Amino acid sequence: MVNNSRSFVSIIIPVYNDSQRLATCLKSLDSQTYPKDLYEIVVVDNNSQEDIKSIVKQFNQARITHESRGGSYAARNKGISVAKGKILGFTDSDCIPAADWIEKGVEKLLQIPNCGLVAGEVKLFFKNPENPSIFEVYDSMNFLRQKYYIDEFNFGATANVFTFKEVFEIVGLFNSDLKSGGDKEWGQRVFLCGYTQVYAENVLVEHPARKEWKEIRNKAIRVTEGLCKQEKERKSLIKFIIEILRELKYPIKRFSDILNNNSLGIMQKIILMYLFVYIQHIRSGKKVELYLKDIPNTYKLHQHKEKLSN
Repeated sequence: MVNNSRSFVSIIIPVYNDSQRLATCLKSLDSQTYPKDLYEIVVVDNNSQEDIKSIVKQFNQARITHESRGGSYAARNKGISVAKGKILGFTDSDCIPAADWIEKGVEKLLQIPNCGLVAGEVKLFFKNPENPSIFEVYDSMNFLRQKYYIDEFNFGATANVFTFKEVFEIVGLFNSDLKSGGDKEWGQRVFLCGYTQVYAENVLVEHPARKEWKEIRNKAIRVTEGLCKQEKERKSLIKFIIEILRELKYPIKRFSDILNNNSLGIMQKIILMYLFVYIQHIRSGKKVELYLKDIPNTYKLHQHKEKLSN
């Protein structure tokens, strides 16, 4: 095993406004168990209107850079380009890393032969733990499930990921055209290149659960748009309809998790099941909208191919 004491680490945090939560995140990162002379925090300001620079200046481990192109993946790429470390850690401005986050992340990364990425646990917390909103409960059951992402889709959400800088040199940077799902697209490239990917429960950050309907809805639409943009080829109408029908079954698969949750009352379970169904219909509706919107482009492409063949 490689000695951790020789590993310099760069932590990359994209931020757009969110200065208050960024300060909380940086405070946690400034008090890590990892040696202070062996890590830096690179905050990438993505055109914030808030004064991010004055926040970053309060913390000795942190420095700031800027990315004018909008989008968190463009900002992360900028962070990678200026990072000094051979090991990179990613988190977000609204996350609160545990005190031993860097130590445990580096340890796990170096333990695993041919490791492409470590996806650490993202523990969602509620504003009022004794009385979470139904949207907070939904968020905790549906998003940032790192073990599920690794096991089923071969990626880790960039709220909590460690990797080597050389992995980006081999597989390429994040797709900066994507506003959502860039971590999934990049993680799957890492997997296809033959790297090992692991989930680490003890590499922990905390993340606030979304507590309002608008936040849940916007997240669902953003994820759907990101996934649709990643598709390399347009599906036939039959395949598309079959896909939509299959996805409509997803909420039903989650009903057993809801019904077996003893912390929820009967009414909460009913509302939560309805919410799962409703959100899935929103996502399916957005997919249909994007599919129909793309028909003229597909028709033009076919016409262009026919002209070339003639």
